[in-house]
Amino acid sequence: MKKIGFIGLGIMGVSMAGHLIDAGYELSVYNRTKSKAEPLTARGARYCESPGACAAGQDAVITIVGYPKDVEEIYLGADGILANLSAGTYTADMTTSSPSLAVRIYEEAKKRSIHALDAPVTGGDMGARKATLNILVGGDEDAFHAMQPVFAAMGKNIVYEGGAGAGQKTKAANQIAIAGALAGACEAFAYARAAGLDAEKVFSSISGGAAASFQMSNMLRKALDGDFAPGFMIKHFVKDMTIGAETGKEYGIDLPVLEQVLCEARSLEEKGVGTEGTQSLLKYYE
Repeated sequence: MKKIGFIGLGIMGVSMAGHLIDAGYELSVYNRTKSKAEPLTARGARYCESPGACAAGQDAVITIVGYPKDVEEIYLGADGILANLSAGTYTADMTTSSPSLAVRIYEEAKKRSIHALDAPVTGGDMGARKATLNILVGGDEDAFHAMQPVFAAMGKNIVYEGGAGAGQKTKAANQIAIAGALAGACEAFAYARAAGLDAEKVFSSISGGAAASFQMSNMLRKALDGDFAPGFMIKHFVKDMTIGAETGKEYGIDLPVLEQVLCEARSLEEKGVGTEGTQSLLKYYE
């Protein structure tokens, strides 16, 4: 596998694509905002004018775009990825998207003898920059093994989760866990401030003990420092939690914590905070 098309050059995608160049792959790229491709074209990547053009002639195509509707358009459109890939090639959608859409793409790809994987990631912008992402992969296991060297250029913990859609389901579980941990940390410090405590002393006291979490040590820490720049935007967190809530209903399970945090995040999005980082959830409580 030598030639790779990469579609989606946002906060995470541009770093991920850069690691593929570092690993020696011949890279073609596409992004709706062409200027975001400039750091990569300056390093030898070829810019393409459409997703279909980016897919044509490649050994594999990787995508990480915004929403399920974007995934559906670029994969299943008349001039999309599947219409332009040759039999025997590979795709990996690394967007956090719908499990049922991942299955649809897998089934359509299989009709064309294309190997499709759903491979969403965790680790945020920092993991993308450092190539330490967790990559959660669904699809055929032989396709997973074929794509393993490509994934290894972008991440460290790369896990085959099961059949088509399993990667997306695992990512939903991850986001559900984050929702509760982040909200709990935010509530704790909203309480501490309301009680008249010194937030820094409270942070020093509880962030390394039984209440410790990545969300407290990283996201809550940023919020306390007044840093609300996005590593992962509220609006994308809303999208991810919505997928978890909707599929949870399909699976017959109640997720009251997720539903509450989703409501809180949606209210922030409505107030214009959607493009800030998830640490901005603290603003809901204060």
